[in-house]
Amino acid sequence: MANTNTDLTEEDAADLQFPKDKQSSAAYQKAKISDKNVVIGRCPNCFSELVLRYVFCEPCKLHICLECFANGAEFRDHKNDHDYRILTTNFVLFDNSDWTAEEELKLLESLQFYGNWNLVALDFPNRTLSEIKEHYEYFYLDGYGSKQMPVHKKELVIPEPIIPYNIQITDSEDPPRYAPNTIGYQSLAGYNPPRGDFENEYDKNAEDLVASLETIDLDDPYYETLTDLQYAITQSYNNRLRERQRRKSIIAQHGLLLLRKTFTWLHRYDLSITRSVCEKFLRFMPLCDPTKFEMLMEGMHRTGELKIYIERLLSLRRMGITTMAEGRMFLKLNQIHQENKQHIKMFRTKPQYNWKNNKNANVILPKFSRKRTLGAPLDIVGLPGFDKLTEKEKEMCSNTRLVPATYLELKDTLIAEYMKFGHVKLQKARNLLKIDVNKTRKLYDFLVAEGYIKS
Repeated sequence: MANTNTDLTEEDAADLQFPKDKQSSAAYQKAKISDKNVVIGRCPNCFSELVLRYVFCEPCKLHICLECFANGAEFRDHKNDHDYRILTTNFVLFDNSDWTAEEELKLLESLQFYGNWNLVALDFPNRTLSEIKEHYEYFYLDGYGSKQMPVHKKELVIPEPIIPYNIQITDSEDPPRYAPNTIGYQSLAGYNPPRGDFENEYDKNAEDLVASLETIDLDDPYYETLTDLQYAITQSYNNRLRERQRRKSIIAQHGLLLLRKTFTWLHRYDLSITRSVCEKFLRFMPLCDPTKFEMLMEGMHRTGELKIYIERLLSLRRMGITTMAEGRMFLKLNQIHQENKQHIKMFRTKPQYNWKNNKNANVILPKFSRKRTLGAPLDIVGLPGFDKLTEKEKEMCSNTRLVPATYLELKDTLIAEYMKFGHVKLQKARNLLKIDVNKTRKLYDFLVAEGYIKS
């Protein structure tokens, strides 16, 4: 297109129609898509809204308002002698619609700004609220305005969430009504189910604040001061009552009066979360909704189970087992092996099969000394404290049949003794630990070899 005189009158611009032909329309649509730096709807020079008519610069692919164009404004790479076309927003944007492009832009801006249909309708005095809603749903949500618009499904299919827990979470129920002077009644810490309250209230001395308050005479010269003092005392009393009620609501909401359920719930996490971590999280129980708190604990429980499962897979991998079929076969054969060893042990304990107790046995066998063995290695994977052990400690605990948590306690005891005196004797270790002598010896030698203590 040749350069055009910038002295363009409004009548001349009104005679120009958009789009002029199919080729111009396609070029304009391509320009809108390709230009990512231009904000459609505002002039890049004065940032005024582009309404009714505006200019499209062909080389720069910019939309310019008529005022900046008439003044010959130059900015960025744009020059006032560039080829241009006259565009307008006063045209129907979608087929089967009487809304102009200007109204479409106004609708989208109003929705983004207000987010309320009643306020959006105020910007369209010539259209009803239902008409605005139907237009937006049909051309935008349903995607009939353009094939490039995302289709909004009216019936949303929400997938079933993956539940990270294996128990059914239920609301807390009423505690059982034990007979007075029974163990169950005492375990409820003074709670009286028929009355729905505690016999021994929290902060039971709170009523002492208001017990000594007396009526103030209006003629008392210190009436206002005494009144303010009594008001402050009453406020303090109310705060203590609110704290008492808050604690009651927490106990009721989380079902802490059901002791059997509570203890079962706590022991459930001994292997996965461990007791120490669980006790730390219990401090946040008053801050959480009961169901969400149980979901949190069950999620951590599931995570702990997965960690134990991974540890078992890693232990099988160290033995050279690389497939699930081999792992299942190994576990099955190991179970059979342990059962056979148990049967042999029980067989040897029977007196009729013991040659020492058999009077008819004439065979004289030589005496021999036999060391007492510690039995088959213990499977400690997933037990509390397992993740705190090194590879050598894991092997030692398994061969010595020491639970990881017990090993850590015994280790801390001997290290504390070593830090106190500078050395630890074997006899002293036996007196401190008070466990099987063979296990004590194994543990003592291991700690000395690893440099934790000195003999």
